[in-house]
Amino acid sequence: MTTRSEALAIVQEHVKNEGLIRHMLAVEAAMRWYARKLSGDEEAWGLAGLLHDFDWEIHPSLEGHPQNGAAILRDRGVPEATIQDVLSHADHTGVPRDTPLRKALAACDELTGLIMAVALVRPSRSILDLEPKSVKKKWKDKAFAAGAHREDIEAGAAEFGVELWEHVGNVIEAMRGIADDLGLRGQVS
Repeated sequence: MTTRSEALAIVQEHVKNEGLIRHMLAVEAAMRWYARKLSGDEEAWGLAGLLHDFDWEIHPSLEGHPQNGAAILRDRGVPEATIQDVLSHADHTGVPRDTPLRKALAACDELTGLIMAVALVRPSRSILDLEPKSVKKKWKDKAFAAGAHREDIEAGAAEFGVELWEHVGNVIEAMRGIADDLGLRGQVS
């Protein structure tokens, strides 16, 4: 079993971009939140969230990510179940999203980036006062956080079986718990 500290060491070794590290921490927080809600294994769900993009800087294309990172995870002793969970978040790997954990990972991945972007343009620059309605306002502006693919977010929530705006609220709540780690405490009055 890989511990969280071992997984974080893998991330820190392979990722230099602070924004990407924050993204993985946000996905981890959302996964842990959902694990608690759905009586899942919080450590397993959290590890999948934390490790899902660890290889993006070394394999920044669909030809390499995340499948080429799997060998690195195996060399580090990460359980095969976690590696398969990580692989499932990318459609092109062919690994089915056949568990609640895998569905949650796909549902949370793109959404965390959009939520972070919305929080950062608020006057407070904080997630602590962010509500789903603010995300909904920015949702329609396709130029805003264009890298956060709305159709993937919608499909992920639908596949996971959670109504989109409820899902947005859940992920915001999860991310609030690590606001400092995400640089999103901001200036809440």
